[in-house]
Amino acid sequence: MRNMTEDPRGRGVRPPMPMQQQSSPGTTAELNPQPDHGETSYKGSGKLTGRVAVITGADSGIGRAVAIAFAREGADIVLSYLNEDQDAHKTARWIEAAGQRSVLIAGDVASQTHCRLVVARAIEAFGRLDILVNNAAFQRSYERLEDIDAEEWDRTFRTNVHSMFYLSQAAVPHMKPGSAIVNTTSINAKNPSPHLLAYAATKGAIANFTAGLAGLLAERGIRVNAVAPGPIWTPLIPSTMPESAVREFGQNVPLKRPGQPAEVAPAYVLLASGEASYITGAVLPVTGGRPML
Repeated sequence: MRNMTEDPRGRGVRPPMPMQQQSSPGTTAELNPQPDHGETSYKGSGKLTGRVAVITGADSGIGRAVAIAFAREGADIVLSYLNEDQDAHKTARWIEAAGQRSVLIAGDVASQTHCRLVVARAIEAFGRLDILVNNAAFQRSYERLEDIDAEEWDRTFRTNVHSMFYLSQAAVPHMKPGSAIVNTTSINAKNPSPHLLAYAATKGAIANFTAGLAGLLAERGIRVNAVAPGPIWTPLIPSTMPESAVREFGQNVPLKRPGQPAEVAPAYVLLASGEASYITGAVLPVTGGRPML
């Protein structure tokens, strides 16, 4: 993939980051500095040849990096995203440049009807479904408990947790033994940020959901795991955090910098591939050295 002797402290940009804010959900074009999704660095080796993957939140950030990596490993991709059409089409072009097929589906995964449509479109387009990556997420930061209203709490859980249930329930009947589900949790599952109360609570729920679903699907030969990113530089950050937090983003991990989406994607490749045949119910941290206690 990359030079194995590369100093991990030097990849990407170290804080302080440039002052910036975006409106939610944010776009890659406005992000400064631009993130690395593996566009020029990720080299595939056929780990996912012939497979079909659904990736939610696939327009940008971690989702884009995973889509690029999966495509270069030989998978066709269904790109699920909210409404970020420009970012999603750019991701699709990277998939097609890798010689793989892509299908784009815009809509809100907080809706069970839409989740069923995503899976139905995958089957219609490709006739199979081997990998489900539940990556879409919503977050906002708040200084005071009283500022989080019931609608905000409900939206966060519906987007981050309910969608995983809806999509998994729709996908599993089409999955054969050897298929895989990979969920995105977070270091917040174990070390919650007080200002991300709703988001952190959903990430704890996702870790628990992953372990339980892994046990439930083991008898069908379907593996379920999760990746727990630490601070990763994506449009979600300046579109959901105050400028002061964006400026210092990534400073609180041992490597003293935010991670790049391309640094997270190989974890998803591993968990989706046959190389992880004895791994299920696990949470794989990608946190820049910050422990999940």
